[in-house]
This record gives sequence, C-alpha cells and structure tokens, in this order.
Amino acid sequence: MHDYEDVLIVGSGGREHALGWKISQSKKVKKVIYANGNGGTAENIQISPTEIDKLAQYANENRLFTVVGPEVPLSLGIVDMFNSYDLPIFGPTKSAARLETSKEFSKQFMNSHSIPTSEFKVFTDAGKATDYVERIDFNAVIKADGLAAGKGVFVSNNKTEAMDAIDQLLNKKIFGQASEKIIVERKITGEEVSLMAICDGGSFVIMDPCRDHKRIFDDDLGPNTGGMGSYSPVPEITENDLNYISDKVFKPVIHGMKGGGSPYSGFLYAGLMIEKHTGKPFVLEFNARMGDPECQPLMMRMQSDLFEYIKAAEKQSLDSMPPFEWKDKFSTCVIMTSKGYPDKYETGYAIKGLNESPDNDLMIFHSGTKLNQANELVTSGGRVLGITSLGKSIDEAMNKSYEKVREISWGDNQQHYRTDIGRKGLEV
Repeated sequence: MHDYEDVLIVGSGGREHALGWKISQSKKVKKVIYANGNGGTAENIQISPTEIDKLAQYANENRLFTVVGPEVPLSLGIVDMFNSYDLPIFGPTKSAARLETSKEFSKQFMNSHSIPTSEFKVFTDAGKATDYVERIDFNAVIKADGLAAGKGVFVSNNKTEAMDAIDQLLNKKIFGQASEKIIVERKITGEEVSLMAICDGGSFVIMDPCRDHKRIFDDDLGPNTGGMGSYSPVPEITENDLNYISDKVFKPVIHGMKGGGSPYSGFLYAGLMIEKHTGKPFVLEFNARMGDPECQPLMMRMQSDLFEYIKAAEKQSLDSMPPFEWKDKFSTCVIMTSKGYPDKYETGYAIKGLNESPDNDLMIFHSGTKLNQANELVTSGGRVLGITSLGKSIDEAMNKSYEKVREISWGDNQQHYRTDIGRKGLEV
C-alpha cells in the first residue's frame, strides 16, 4: 500500500470545498476529487452525491478514500454500502445518522441518556398538535421530523405562528414525507453555539466552538436558511463550558449509540442553546456531519492535519490522538446568496470581482457556483460563496471578509449578504 491517498469528497457545497481544501494540505494526500463539486473545486466528477452505488463503483475502481460531506447520502446509507464492499469511507451509518435524520429518534435518545434538551411532544395529527399548543403556557418551536435542508424549524413567538407552522407541516406537507411527523418543543432563549467533534464509535476529539447565523437578515430577522455566516472561536465559551459539554453531551452520545448497537463514527455536530438565565447548554439538534458554514472558519483555523484524524477514526484509534491544535486567530465566514433566497431566486449570473486573493488569510469557498459552456463562473444555487478570513481579532477578520464581499457581485446586484456576521463576538 502506498503512503499517500487519493481522496473522494462527496458533496458540492462550501463545507465540502473547505474540507477538501484542508484535506489536500495533508502530506498523506496526493489528490482530492469531488462528487460532484462546484465551480470552485479543482477536480470534479459528474456523479451526484445521491448516486451511492455509482460512487462506490468509482471509489473502488480508483482506490479512493471517501469522506462524506452532506446528510442526504448518509440518510441513503452510503456508508453501509461502502462498508459492505470493504471500501474505506468516513461518516456514520444510516442507523447512526438517525441522530440527524429523525428528530423524534434524536429527542428520545437525548431523554433516555439524560442529555440536556427541552421538553417535547411528537404529533402526526394537526388537530392534536393544535390542541396541545392551545394548552401550553410557553412559546413553542415546531420541527419537521425528517430532513428539510435546514429549513424545517419554525420558532414561534405566539400561538398563531405555532399553529401556522403546524398547518404548513402536517396539513400542507411542505416537506413531504419529512413532515408527516412533527416535534413540538419548548422554546429556550439564549445564544446558539455549534460544537463539532470527530468520532470513531468509541471515542471523540472535540473541535473549537463556532457560531452560525441562520436567519436571512441582519439582527436575526426573517426566515431560517441553511446558514448565512459563522465565526470561530466564540469568546464567551470557556474551557469549563467545553469540558461540561464534552461530558454531558458528546460522551453520552458515543456511549449510548455504541450501547444501542449503532456506534457513531464520523463528524458529529451539536447545535446548542446557552440558556440566557442559567448559562446552561441545551441541545437543540444533532447533525451527522460538519455544519455549513461552520466548517469553513474551522478549517481556516485548524493547525492539525485533519486527514490524520480521519484516518485514525476510520481505524478506531482516535483515543491515541492529541487534541486538535488551532491557530491563535479568529475566523469569519460571510455567505453571499442569490437575491430571493431562501424562497425563489434566479441563477446563471456571471460572478464578477472574484480574482483570487494572494493572501493566505482569505479564502473564497464556493457552493452554488458552476462553470458554464463559455467557461465563465456563474451562480447555480441559493448560497453562492463563503468569504472566509483570518484575523488577530474578530474585528480584523470581519473587516477582511466584508472588504472582499463588497468587491463581488453578479447580475444587476443580484447578491445578498448579512452585514453583521461576527458582531455578537464583539459584544462580549
């Protein structure tokens, strides 16, 4: 066996671009191929992330080590399929990925393993869900049980909004099968934090904290999106907080999943709410993969060779690895989207002002981009680019990101972005 590997990254977003960029820096990696990648990723193959049988065939023929980025192939059982052919792959099995793919499974798992989360009930009947909302004396969060591309969560400020969400999900079935069942849970107020770890079924190594911005507009207004930007680290999260979350959240997940016959190997993301009055963390959700756009600033800041940790996880020897090392810098990622996202938007616009920066402290990670027939880089999705910077302070990183953001445009100013990514970190 040669000492270096060719790696296949499954996915086409900014998260996958950032993962591939980081993995390609490893001395143990010869080249990185993306399926199906985007306009910013170097070597792409035209196999969709959901064509898991074709991906297995391609990985086998080309002797590739596969890393899975998004949740949909995980939910289809890509890891199970690769395992059955004895092909090396990093990610959770279909059964382990239920931590993300079924909110009901995830909440019940948390309850039975004493992982702090808000009280909840599960409904399939809109009438019963509405009756429940009528009776409760707290604001509710309504969630689709299945995968909804990060858009299946409705945070209500009153009963009318909660009932409207129930109607959208259970009666109108806006997410089809994913919303045949819903979770109604108590709304917790506070600040959100994302914490990710790399896991091997028996142990884990935690990453630095990150903060995502899910709402489309400044000041956390407007509908939820897949994520409008992020920064890392999060100044108010202390070493003690990380140890507490490690003990109360990640340890019970790893032990509980192993004990339940579905050991968890892969990236694990905990979306946490730090409760306003007590400062205690509550788990809002688990994701069976890295966050997007949290992955981008983490990859910019990570000093360690990520691929070494991925290989150790695949060999179930993470417990022999040291903690991750991080650059002593802040990183911000500002997502530029197509105007109209997360609703209707137009694509196909040529992107201007991209000229790559010679500065290693600034990276443009692509998501909704592609090369058209004239070999121009054009927009092809809702979230288009992630302008990601490093700085000695959050302020410096923000300024660097926004300076670049203001140089980039497409169409007749068809781009949109939030102007406040990182501001919460300044207020600490």
